[in-house]
Amino acid sequence: MIMATRDSLTPSPSAARPGLRLRALLLVLVSLLATVPALGLVVSAGGPAQAHGTPMKPGSRTFLCWQDALTDAGEIKPVNPACRNAQQVSGTTPFYNWFSVLRSDGAGRTRGFVPDGALCSGGNTNFTGFDAPRDDWPLTHLTAGATVDFSYNAWAAHPGWFYVYVTKDGFDPSRTLTWDDIEDQPFLSVDHPPLDGSPGTVEANYSWSGKLPEGKSGRHIVYMVWQRSDSAETFYSCSDVVFDGGNGEVTGIHEPGDPTDPVPGECSATRRTTGSWSGGYQSEVTVTNTGDVPMLGWMVDWTLPAGQSVDSLWNGNATYTGQDVMVHNADWNGALSPGGSATFGYVVQGPGGDSTTTLPCRVG
Repeated sequence: MIMATRDSLTPSPSAARPGLRLRALLLVLVSLLATVPALGLVVSAGGPAQAHGTPMKPGSRTFLCWQDALTDAGEIKPVNPACRNAQQVSGTTPFYNWFSVLRSDGAGRTRGFVPDGALCSGGNTNFTGFDAPRDDWPLTHLTAGATVDFSYNAWAAHPGWFYVYVTKDGFDPSRTLTWDDIEDQPFLSVDHPPLDGSPGTVEANYSWSGKLPEGKSGRHIVYMVWQRSDSAETFYSCSDVVFDGGNGEVTGIHEPGDPTDPVPGECSATRRTTGSWSGGYQSEVTVTNTGDVPMLGWMVDWTLPAGQSVDSLWNGNATYTGQDVMVHNADWNGALSPGGSATFGYVVQGPGGDSTTTLPCRVG
C-alpha cells in the first residue's frame, strides 16, 4: 500500500511552486442555509458562480476516494480502508460520480432535512457508503486561524452560494456524525465566487480565500453546503481535516502514478420533433450513456431559435437563461448503466421549428 502526501490547500496569498506536476487528478482538484442567518466572512465577486461539483481544497470524501481508487487503467480499486468500505456499501458508481452528492429538492435545507448519520451523503442514498463513521478517511492537514485558498470543482454551470461549517470541539470521527456535532453557524460564507477553467473538467473550480476558525485542534470535518440560486438543487459534502499546523497536505490516499485526465463517463443526446402546429411544436430528447462506466446523472443544454420559449417540460429539471436551456435528469432517470438511455420531452411556443438533432450532453 502506497500512501501519498500532497499539498492541496496553500496559505494565501498562494505562490506557484516550481516542480509541482500538472496532474489530471488534481488534488489541487457550503449553500444557502435558508432558516439561519449566515455569519462569517462574505466574499463577493463580479459575475455568477457556475458549478456542479465538490470541494477540492480541502478535498471531500468522494473526491479524495476517487483519486485514491482510480488506477492507471481507469478502474476503481480503492486502497484507503474507508474508501474501500464505501465501495463495498455503495459500489463503484459513486466514485465515477464524485461530483454529484446532491439533492434536487434540497432548497438549502440542512437540519431537519438531512438526517443525522447521513450528512456526508446529504441523504442521497447513492452515497451512503461515505457516511460511515471512521477515523481512516483521507485527511487534509491544516492550521487553525490561517488564511487559505479554497476551491470547489465546477463540473457544470449553475449560480449559487457556498457556506462552510466545521465540527465542534471534541469531535470524534469514529462516532456517527450528527447535526449536534456541527457548529450552528458557518465560519465562512461565499456569495457567487469566480470560476476558473472550463466546466466539465477536473481542473475547473470556484476559488476564494478565507480564514479558518481559530482555536481548533485535532480531528474535525469541514462541512460544505452549496445551494444553486436558480433552483432548489443543493450539494452537501464532508472534508476530513486535522488542525495540526499543516498547510493543506493530504495523507491516506494511494497514488497510482500520473494517469491522463479521466472522464467520469460520457453521454449523447438526440432530439426529434414528435408533433408540430402553427405557433409551436413538441420534442423528445433521448439521453444515452455512451461510456463504459455507470453514471448517476446527466445534463443537456442547447439554444432555442429566436422567438421561441419552452412552454412545458417533463422528465427533467430545466433552467432557462434567455434562449439558453439546460436540463438535468429528474430524480428517477439519472442513473444509467453503459448503453442505458432515458428521455425527456418539452413543448415550445413560437414561430418555426427546430432542425437540431444532436445536443450537447454531459455527465453530472
